[in-house]
Amino acid sequence: MKTYYLPLLLGLAATTLTGCSFFEKEEIKADESWSVERIYAEAKAALDLGDYVKAVTYYEQLEARFPFGEYAQQALLESAYAHYKSDDPETAIATIDRFMRVYPLNPNIDYAIYLRGLVNFHRDIGLFEKYIPRDESQRDPGSAEAALQDFNTLVKRFPKSRYAEDAAQRVVYLRNRLAQHEVNVANYYMRRSAYLAAANRAKYVIENYSRTPAMPDALVIMAKAYKVMGMDDLSADALRVLELNYPGHTGVADVHQTKLEEN
Repeated sequence: MKTYYLPLLLGLAATTLTGCSFFEKEEIKADESWSVERIYAEAKAALDLGDYVKAVTYYEQLEARFPFGEYAQQALLESAYAHYKSDDPETAIATIDRFMRVYPLNPNIDYAIYLRGLVNFHRDIGLFEKYIPRDESQRDPGSAEAALQDFNTLVKRFPKSRYAEDAAQRVVYLRNRLAQHEVNVANYYMRRSAYLAAANRAKYVIENYSRTPAMPDALVIMAKAYKVMGMDDLSADALRVLELNYPGHTGVADVHQTKLEEN
């Protein structure tokens, strides 16, 4: 071991032996005499300061002591946000679902749907990816598909909601991302000579993600995959659509140069 680590190790050891109380957490408990307004105020103040553990603790105590009324409903919704901000997406989703199930007529139901979409939108981003970005189309699409469903639901059910415009923009982004993911998978199948699987993936993009930037690449894959498999009519149809809608795309030449697979 190099000597310049020794002071740090000795300091940590000393802290462990003599300063354990430094790591003890302050007990968070609302006084029995506090009103529902006081507990909510304490929880909201902690939430605004980013102390999400404290906020959730107060919200839970509020709901336990005063399970009915507007404060209980608001506490449940805000605790979902606190779980989301503290990187606990599973609990956040469960809390939102409970809120929507118990209070379906709450005037903030549009926000609940929007928050659910946000949680799903961010839930597949790992710790390192927050600081070292990667191509989002390479991620598992499960959470993105759930987020797309949430945002679509919000836009359709509450088109005049204050969150509808942002949700609509996220819908466009997610559709593009999911379409590109399918194209990435189709290209992988092409490299593995799994041409039918590649064609089916590309067809899925065309049928479900029209008007996305991935469309021309999907048409190229379809045309090439069908041509390799000897399905000339299907290849020609895909190529015709590609040439009609994207006449300058470089994939047109690639399709023409593609050869029938030799058995």
